[in-house]
Amino acid sequence: MTRSSSTARERILTAANKLFYAEGIRAVSLDAIAAKAGITKKTVYYHFKSKDDLIEAYLVSRDQPNLDLFRSWFEEADGGLPDKVQAIFRNLAAAARHPKWKGCGFLRTAAELADMPGHPAMKVGAAHKKKFEAWMAAEFEASGVERFQDLARHVVLLLDGAFSTMLVHRDAAYAEAAGTAAKTLVAVAVGTMNQRA
Repeated sequence: MTRSSSTARERILTAANKLFYAEGIRAVSLDAIAAKAGITKKTVYYHFKSKDDLIEAYLVSRDQPNLDLFRSWFEEADGGLPDKVQAIFRNLAAAARHPKWKGCGFLRTAAELADMPGHPAMKVGAAHKKKFEAWMAAEFEASGVERFQDLARHVVLLLDGAFSTMLVHRDAAYAEAAGTAAKTLVAVAVGTMNQRA
């Protein structure tokens, strides 16, 4: 791929990220994405054979940056393991207070594609959520927490519940409440681990 075609692909993905996230995947046409990217629709089709391929690429492009953001919130937090987990939720609440925040792009896309479980973007979204869960489980295991996989799943449920509830109520306090619950769960797990040591 030449530099100019690579740049065109990046412009398409940047435009898709902005429009899909702001307006939803079904509401945005390829014509709108081409216009936002400053290219022709034919150029979009040169890089992506269909809108479905572009939706998949949109989520792939969000995968690692989102995971890195969660990891940085965790690693930069002061305190022990319970505080670090709570920091993810606290930072999410702060992000959700931004006027352009529209929720979790992965969950919103899954909701729009609920009648298409085999869609490639559904697989990307599921893999993204599993990567977060696996990362949490690895952090808990490294800290010596028993039943670390169960605890990671509980945190994921709280996180995705917070994403969904904030989207419904437009109230970031739900992420803070979920963070308090997650901190309590992790503190109990750490306390149980320390009692047995």
